[in-house]
Amino acid sequence: MDPWLIWLIVAAVLAVVEIFTLTAALGMLSAAALVTAGSAAVGLPLPFQFLVFTVVATVTLLFVRPIALRHVLQPQAARFGVDALVGRTAHVVSEVTGTGGRVLIDGEEWTARAYDETLVIPAGRTVDVMEISGATAIVYPRD
Repeated sequence: MDPWLIWLIVAAVLAVVEIFTLTAALGMLSAAALVTAGSAAVGLPLPFQFLVFTVVATVTLLFVRPIALRHVLQPQAARFGVDALVGRTAHVVSEVTGTGGRVLIDGEEWTARAYDETLVIPAGRTVDVMEISGATAIVYPRD
């Protein structure tokens, strides 16, 4: 079997294992094996193939992997769906208690409950959305 084909198989196996581990390290080694497969295809002797693999693997692990991980582990910039409603202001449409009520959030009417079950929030008050539980906004009155 040709050396370039062996390096190509090694690259494919490392890439598949990377998909299951998501560490980015095996992906970098897969890239190094792919570059080495190219160098083997042009006829580089075996000792130099190992040197190419070592150099490319070292460079990718030390320089490329930290950049890739920084981008992957970046916090989500925007909240979507009901998560985007948390922290918004709402207006009480009908009295909100610990068991029920209605509020208007961004023009949409939602069922609501008071964050503090002992509170009674009259209609017309402004509240903050503390969380969303199913289709119910949990709210707390503004001072």
